[in-house]
Amino acid sequence: MTNVLNIDIDALTGGPADLAQYAGKAVLVVNVASKCGLTPQYTGLEKLQERYADRGFTVLGVPCNQFLGQEPGTAEEIAEFCSATYGVTFPLTEKVEVNGEGRHPLYQRLVDFADAEGHSGDIRWNFEKFLIGRDGTIVARFSPQTEPESDAIVTAIEAQLG
Repeated sequence: MTNVLNIDIDALTGGPADLAQYAGKAVLVVNVASKCGLTPQYTGLEKLQERYADRGFTVLGVPCNQFLGQEPGTAEEIAEFCSATYGVTFPLTEKVEVNGEGRHPLYQRLVDFADAEGHSGDIRWNFEKFLIGRDGTIVARFSPQTEPESDAIVTAIEAQLG
């Protein structure tokens, strides 16, 4: 499996996000949106960040506007919404496309990995989650409806953290 931490993507606030800085950490990559029925999952994502950050873990939010235009804001508006509404402290990348011809290279690597039900391919909706292991390889995929603090996600994160 290929390392996904060597892919170039910009930070929400501009400049490179430098995914290589997460080498040796577990990373939960999540395509996020501010105006989605699943947006309250930001609360659980932030709780995971707070619970595991000091053990070598981070959530990485990847804004995407491909699902019914549910992330229409500018970088500044997204950052303000996440901070003010959910107290988000985890890093956010630039807004990207996760499906189709304009699919970002990060998601070109992620989508081939199947979840526990065998789904691989296109991202189904906002808040689909991928767990990246300490070595930069994909170790798990979770459906958008899987709550961040679910037993499945927590168990997978803890397995990566040892």
